[in-house]
Amino acid sequence: MYLRYTTRKKDGKVHRTWRLVRSVRIGRRVIQQTVTHLGELDEAGRLRARALARALIGEPEHADLFDDGTRDQTIGVRLKGVRVENGRLFGNVYLALALWRACRLDEFAAAHIAAGKEEVPWEKMAAVLVAARLCEPSSELHIAEDWYRRTALSDLLQLNDALVNKDRLYRALDELLPHKAALEAHLSKRVGELFAVDNEVLLYDVTSTYFEGEAGANAQARRGYSRDHRPDCKQVCIALVVTFDGFPLGYEVFPGNTHDATTVQQIVETMEARHGAVGKVWIMDRGMASADNVAWLRQTGRRYLLGTPKSALRKWAPALAEKGHWREIRDGIEVKLCAAPDGAQETFILCRSKDRLEKEKAMHERFSARIGQALTKLQARIAKSQKRLNRDAINRQIGRLLQRNQRAAARWLFPLAVCAGGLGRRGEVLFVALVRTPGDARRAPGLLALAVHYPAGVGGSGGDARALDGVSAALHGDTLPDSPGGGGHPGAGGTVFQTLAAMALRA
Repeated sequence: MYLRYTTRKKDGKVHRTWRLVRSVRIGRRVIQQTVTHLGELDEAGRLRARALARALIGEPEHADLFDDGTRDQTIGVRLKGVRVENGRLFGNVYLALALWRACRLDEFAAAHIAAGKEEVPWEKMAAVLVAARLCEPSSELHIAEDWYRRTALSDLLQLNDALVNKDRLYRALDELLPHKAALEAHLSKRVGELFAVDNEVLLYDVTSTYFEGEAGANAQARRGYSRDHRPDCKQVCIALVVTFDGFPLGYEVFPGNTHDATTVQQIVETMEARHGAVGKVWIMDRGMASADNVAWLRQTGRRYLLGTPKSALRKWAPALAEKGHWREIRDGIEVKLCAAPDGAQETFILCRSKDRLEKEKAMHERFSARIGQALTKLQARIAKSQKRLNRDAINRQIGRLLQRNQRAAARWLFPLAVCAGGLGRRGEVLFVALVRTPGDARRAPGLLALAVHYPAGVGGSGGDARALDGVSAALHGDTLPDSPGGGGHPGAGGTVFQTLAAMALRA
């Protein structure tokens, strides 16, 4: 950014007005955009304007690297003799170090990692790891052998390329790991101060990562449900908690055979002890909604929003059949509030998606068509058979067919009508397709139920009227119509349900 002025004469007097402008590249052209008009400035005003520009773009902390007092000198250059040597990436790593210092991670590392006889301070190695993760996420081996040498970090950190190797990077991670809880609390506080991050609404989920090999030295490496479709490999489960804006708040590592639902109580208590419990709203998918977890969350007075199992839709068959009291919160997505059928302090949000409905119908039709085609081929092959066939072998073939098309398997029934001669040249197999009735809510396509619990008095005064305020700052008294049975919560605006329904229906 820099200052530009425009001269104008009026009533015999010269007026000079100043602007703060910046250069922006658009395609192959570089244009100047006006950031702000500053009016007429004296010498003191121009100094203040330059200070404003420095505050906007950041004061260079290593100005001596670039300004040696010869900025205004001109030197003749023979262009044919100019070539580029040892080019380094500068801008992204400079920004990474600026964020590192803005988050005061250098102070944290200096305070928590004791200095020893190491040749390179662990604070610098941690800075290299963070900059690499921000600029070019990769392995420690790639950082040491390729990435670090292509950046200007050796000048910015005064750290020679030869001193950055994979072993030192791995040991830096080992030095940081014992301070994991303190580091998460420090980042949560500092980032909240810098960017006003709200950590009252927390989203929790579990993923997994697998190992190639036996992983004999890792006690947590076990075989379990593999989200990577690698049941042959050992894995660990990673439980991650993020804020509503997607900022990671904390994580824990569990053995690879851990069920998602068994981690809820430990994660909730750990995160609340680390970041505070007041006003927290927990959002989890249906994999966490076990009966024990729901009872524990309810008894301890915590606020939550959970995806319910598909089987729970049977309770809402009358409400789903009703045409009224549905509200469209987004194109193709409608929601309705219903009271808990057992009189509990829960409100259920019924969501239905037209796009999801059409998608699931198309999927069922495709799988049903596959089953029909395969059965037709099987029946023709049996009719042409010259040998006596085994009934059990036919049943096993049908079983494999259903396994490959599980989504539509429950809609088919396969009675085998066998003539007196058995399955053979004159035998016949009769396949009867039975489709579930539309009223069967257990497999209702495009439908989802979310359980919401906001105990009165939790997180401040106002009770249920303020219950959903922690979910979104966009609530301004907009209220969804209550279902015939009551149970609606004032203050539950469409923006909240639009976001929650979109998250819940994405799976």
